[in-house]
Amino acid sequence: MPTQARMKGVMLEYVERVNAGDVDGVVALYAHGATIEDPVGSPPRADHAAIVDLYRKAVAARVHLRVLAGPFGSFANAAAMAAEVRVEALVGMPDRGPTRIPLVEVMTFDDQCRITSMRAYWGAEEMTPA
Repeated sequence: MPTQARMKGVMLEYVERVNAGDVDGVVALYAHGATIEDPVGSPPRADHAAIVDLYRKAVAARVHLRVLAGPFGSFANAAAMAAEVRVEALVGMPDRGPTRIPLVEVMTFDDQCRITSMRAYWGAEEMTPA
Protein backbone atom coordinates (compact mmCIF):
# COMPACT_ATOMS: atom_id res chain seq x y z
CA MET A 1 0.00 0.00 0.00
CA PRO A 2 1.34 3.48 -0.84
CA THR A 3 2.27 5.82 1.98
CA GLN A 4 0.25 8.92 2.77
CA ALA A 5 3.20 11.07 1.71
CA ARG A 6 3.38 9.40 -1.72
CA MET A 7 -0.38 9.70 -2.31
CA LYS A 8 -0.32 13.38 -1.33
CA GLY A 9 2.67 13.92 -3.61
CA VAL A 10 0.87 12.36 -6.58
CA MET A 11 -2.15 14.57 -5.94
CA LEU A 12 0.03 17.69 -5.97
CA GLU A 13 1.82 16.45 -9.10
CA TYR A 14 -1.62 15.95 -10.67
CA VAL A 15 -2.46 19.61 -9.98
CA GLU A 16 0.85 20.77 -11.46
CA ARG A 17 0.40 18.69 -14.62
CA VAL A 18 -3.22 19.79 -15.13
CA ASN A 19 -2.19 23.43 -14.72
CA ALA A 20 0.68 22.97 -17.18
CA GLY A 21 -1.72 21.54 -19.80
CA ASP A 22 0.29 18.30 -19.80
CA VAL A 23 -2.32 15.77 -20.93
CA ASP A 24 0.18 12.93 -21.35
CA GLY A 25 1.70 13.67 -17.94
CA VAL A 26 -1.69 13.66 -16.20
CA VAL A 27 -2.79 10.45 -17.90
CA ALA A 28 0.52 8.79 -16.94
CA LEU A 29 -0.43 9.19 -13.27
CA TYR A 30 -3.36 6.79 -13.79
CA ALA A 31 -3.16 3.01 -13.53
CA HIS A 32 -4.39 0.77 -16.34
CA GLY A 33 -8.12 0.27 -15.81
CA ALA A 34 -8.56 3.45 -13.74
CA THR A 35 -11.91 5.21 -13.54
CA ILE A 36 -12.93 8.85 -13.30
CA GLU A 37 -16.30 10.03 -12.01
CA ASP A 38 -16.33 13.80 -12.54
CA PRO A 39 -18.72 14.90 -11.20
CA VAL A 40 -19.83 12.08 -8.90
CA GLY A 41 -23.11 10.76 -10.27
CA SER A 42 -22.10 11.11 -13.91
CA PRO A 43 -21.23 8.00 -15.93
CA PRO A 44 -17.70 6.90 -14.98
CA ARG A 45 -15.00 7.18 -17.60
CA ALA A 46 -13.55 3.72 -17.52
CA ASP A 47 -11.12 3.39 -20.39
CA HIS A 48 -7.88 5.03 -21.46
CA ALA A 49 -9.42 6.86 -24.45
CA ALA A 50 -12.15 8.43 -22.28
CA ILE A 51 -9.59 9.61 -19.72
CA VAL A 52 -7.39 11.14 -22.43
CA ASP A 53 -10.47 12.84 -23.94
CA LEU A 54 -11.44 14.32 -20.56
CA TYR A 55 -8.04 15.93 -20.03
CA ARG A 56 -7.80 17.15 -23.63
CA LYS A 57 -11.11 18.92 -23.11
CA ALA A 58 -9.86 20.33 -19.80
CA VAL A 59 -6.79 21.76 -21.54
CA ALA A 60 -8.98 23.19 -24.33
CA ALA A 61 -11.18 24.83 -21.66
CA ARG A 62 -8.03 26.26 -20.02
CA VAL A 63 -8.73 24.63 -16.67
CA HIS A 64 -6.64 25.75 -13.70
CA LEU A 65 -6.69 24.01 -10.31
CA ARG A 66 -5.91 25.64 -6.97
CA VAL A 67 -5.65 23.53 -3.82
CA LEU A 68 -7.74 25.01 -1.00
CA ALA A 69 -7.11 22.35 1.67
CA GLY A 70 -5.08 19.18 1.84
CA PRO A 71 -4.25 16.84 0.36
CA PHE A 72 -5.32 14.62 3.22
CA GLY A 73 -4.21 11.00 3.54
CA SER A 74 -6.02 8.02 4.96
CA PHE A 75 -5.29 4.76 6.73
CA ALA A 76 -5.93 3.02 3.42
CA ASN A 77 -5.09 3.66 -0.24
CA ALA A 78 -7.04 6.91 -0.64
CA ALA A 79 -6.42 10.63 -0.33
CA ALA A 80 -8.54 13.74 -0.79
CA MET A 81 -8.18 17.46 -1.33
CA ALA A 82 -10.43 20.47 -1.54
CA ALA A 83 -9.72 22.56 -4.60
CA GLU A 84 -11.10 25.26 -6.81
CA VAL A 85 -11.26 24.81 -10.55
CA ARG A 86 -11.27 27.85 -12.79
CA VAL A 87 -12.57 27.12 -16.27
CA GLU A 88 -12.01 29.82 -18.87
CA ALA A 89 -14.21 28.37 -21.63
CA LEU A 90 -16.87 25.81 -20.75
CA VAL A 91 -17.29 23.23 -23.51
CA GLY A 92 -20.80 23.40 -24.93
CA MET A 93 -21.59 26.66 -23.09
CA PRO A 94 -20.17 29.42 -25.31
CA ASP A 95 -22.24 32.15 -23.63
CA ARG A 96 -20.85 31.42 -20.20
CA GLY A 97 -17.68 33.28 -19.27
CA PRO A 98 -14.95 32.14 -16.90
CA THR A 99 -16.37 29.92 -14.18
CA ARG A 100 -15.11 28.74 -10.82
CA ILE A 101 -16.10 25.47 -9.21
CA PRO A 102 -15.10 24.54 -5.65
CA LEU A 103 -14.90 20.79 -5.25
CA VAL A 104 -13.46 17.86 -3.35
CA GLU A 105 -11.42 15.25 -5.21
CA VAL A 106 -10.94 11.78 -3.77
CA MET A 107 -8.39 9.47 -5.36
CA THR A 108 -7.50 5.85 -4.71
CA PHE A 109 -4.11 4.38 -5.52
CA ASP A 110 -2.52 1.03 -6.36
CA ASP A 111 0.69 -0.35 -4.81
CA GLN A 112 2.80 1.66 -7.30
CA CYS A 113 0.93 4.83 -6.23
CA ARG A 114 -0.81 5.20 -9.57
CA ILE A 115 -4.35 6.56 -9.47
CA THR A 116 -6.98 3.81 -9.73
CA SER A 117 -9.98 6.08 -9.29
CA MET A 118 -10.73 9.77 -9.11
CA ARG A 119 -14.08 11.06 -7.92
CA ALA A 120 -14.84 14.80 -8.02
CA TYR A 121 -17.62 16.05 -5.76
CA TRP A 122 -19.33 19.16 -7.14
CA GLY A 123 -22.66 20.14 -8.60
CA ALA A 124 -24.26 22.79 -10.78
CA GLU A 125 -24.98 24.97 -7.73
CA GLU A 126 -21.26 25.37 -7.09
CA MET A 127 -20.58 26.83 -10.54
CA THR A 128 -20.23 30.61 -10.24
CA PRO A 129 -18.76 33.36 -12.42
CA ALA A 130 -15.03 33.74 -11.90
